[in-house]
Amino acid sequence: MAIARLHGGPLDGQIIPLDPSIEDSYIAPYGEGQLVYEREGEDIHTGDDDGPTEARFVFVETTEPIDPDVDGRDD
Repeated sequence: MAIARLHGGPLDGQIIPLDPSIEDSYIAPYGEGQLVYEREGEDIHTGDDDGPTEARFVFVETTEPIDPDVDGRDD
């Protein structure tokens, strides 16, 4: 099994199972939009005895603004 380690954006630090069909980008639903992460660098731990293969994905963009103040208050 391979894993993706996410860097930056709202999911920074998350580790998720990586579907073999995901190659260059990982798109995750977030609120009413989506978060886009792109693969960066080479996979690590690709040997038989060094744990799960790990891919690094870095935050690129959102399809909708991320607004932590969803209720419109300024306090």
